[in-house]
Amino acid sequence: MREMMKAAPHRRAAEQLPLAFEHGTASGRDDLLVSDRLATAVALIDSWPDWPSPVVILAGPAGSGKSHLARIWAEQAQATPIDPVKGKHAARVAAEGPVLLEDADRSGFDEVELFHVINSVREHGTSLLMTSRTWPLSWPVALADLRSRLKAATLVEIGSPDEALLFQVIVKLFADRQLNIDDKIVDYIVKRMERSCAAAQEVVDRIDRLALSRRTKITRGLAAEVLGELYEPDGTE
Repeated sequence: MREMMKAAPHRRAAEQLPLAFEHGTASGRDDLLVSDRLATAVALIDSWPDWPSPVVILAGPAGSGKSHLARIWAEQAQATPIDPVKGKHAARVAAEGPVLLEDADRSGFDEVELFHVINSVREHGTSLLMTSRTWPLSWPVALADLRSRLKAATLVEIGSPDEALLFQVIVKLFADRQLNIDDKIVDYIVKRMERSCAAAQEVVDRIDRLALSRRTKITRGLAAEVLGELYEPDGTE
């Protein structure tokens, strides 16, 4: 996969970029683009509270849709975000209702506190959803009891999006900005970008802002310019 690189600062300095308006990116259940890679995770989220175990972990790369699914579930379950560290009383919150821990592999949780959270969820019949870029077995967990609890959790892996899904994502991101882009331009972008929804968001944002700064429509040439700044050339078309 191509590596991201910094955009050329001298070119951006020459452009007078417009104010970065917040775009109303739709992120509800009806806006979720469901593909085969997401089907299992979506089915599990939709089946709550009838989960196979009280603790569910969604694992997948950055931009794979974990946060979107977590937000959908949090709204549906009225879940409370938690920070399982000393002094935050996360186990107490988990005893009162569903809880959400995002980026568990990178959030710096306290092992004892997370162990108590999981025990609280199991004891009081609530639910815990965690998201992670990696499988829990790869987390640097020293507490044997916590490792045992994590092994008992339901793990759902989400893979990277394929070209068909990225095409839909790009179209949706432009539509969120009230822009209708030619399918040929979208296809050109998809075949030359990193395969992640996060990358799609950045590409669309840069293309839109550059078009606004130049007061021009979005063309293949403009898209090629943005992609050329974001990715190292590899000699392929």
